[in-house]
Amino acid sequence: MNYAPSAAALKRPNAVMVGTIVWLGSEVMFFAGLFAIYFTLRSTSPVLWESSTEVLNVPFATVNTLILVSSSFTCQFGVFAAERMQSRATGWKPTQWGMVEWFFLTYALGAIFVGGQVWEYATLVSEGITLSSSAYGSAFYLTTGFHGLHVTGGLLAFLFVIGRAYAVKTFAHKEATTAIVVSYYWHFVDVVWVGLFLVIYVLQ
Repeated sequence: MNYAPSAAALKRPNAVMVGTIVWLGSEVMFFAGLFAIYFTLRSTSPVLWESSTEVLNVPFATVNTLILVSSSFTCQFGVFAAERMQSRATGWKPTQWGMVEWFFLTYALGAIFVGGQVWEYATLVSEGITLSSSAYGSAFYLTTGFHGLHVTGGLLAFLFVIGRAYAVKTFAHKEATTAIVVSYYWHFVDVVWVGLFLVIYVLQ
């Protein structure tokens, strides 16, 4: 005998999504602590901050930020494709792309951002700003470094989702849910970076 799902079952929130949202809540507190450290050190060393921020390449950081922000849009297009259960492209036009193509593009943009951050680190080290050189160096590398690790984690998650799409015979609700959960995380790290960019490069 077949039983129709109850209204309660249909409305029950997905456990994976709920767990992800709760975990991201803890990540908010983690980055809030990093922001607090940054502002505390900045308030105690205003002269150091003024001299150290002069070596920041704000135009480069702005371009790198725009690249990361644009990846949120490509990620969301991938989610839209996943929600309509389209894992692969049906044509060469972007409007015909599936989740895999959009997530590959998102991965590329995220990798470019990380590469840009590594290049910026190398430049700052050549200017004498290291993790142990001063309070500014410690605050800068701690905040941006932990964010960079989170971005790298997101890139690995995209590879997992893409690989899973290739591995399954039929792209179904389970795979779509995984893609959506990864998008939550990616949007989170993008929003955090916008905050870091405003604090470190704009307000200085």
